[in-house]
Amino acid sequence: MSTSSKRLEINYCRRCRFVLRATWLAQELLFSLGDQLTEVALKPGQDGIFSVVLDGETLFDRRSEGRFPEPKEIKQAVRDRLAPEMDLGHSDRTHP
Repeated sequence: MSTSSKRLEINYCRRCRFVLRATWLAQELLFSLGDQLTEVALKPGQDGIFSVVLDGETLFDRRSEGRFPEPKEIKQAVRDRLAPEMDLGHSDRTHP
């Protein structure tokens, strides 16, 4: 039995108006991985934060990466931790 709670948090800066990006990313993850997740939480913050955390593990942090995440990379990171055998369809394909 897995000890993972399958809880995903998207932390975003409300003053920077990152809420639209956060909700869009949450929607993308729920469409693709909704059966794998038990909860997706949007957590407002400040100081330019935008991070994605799965069960306490930071998958992406805008400050350390210097950019926003691509949905594909977050989907793959979540899938790799929760259901590695799962096919993400077009999100798994690489372009020449």
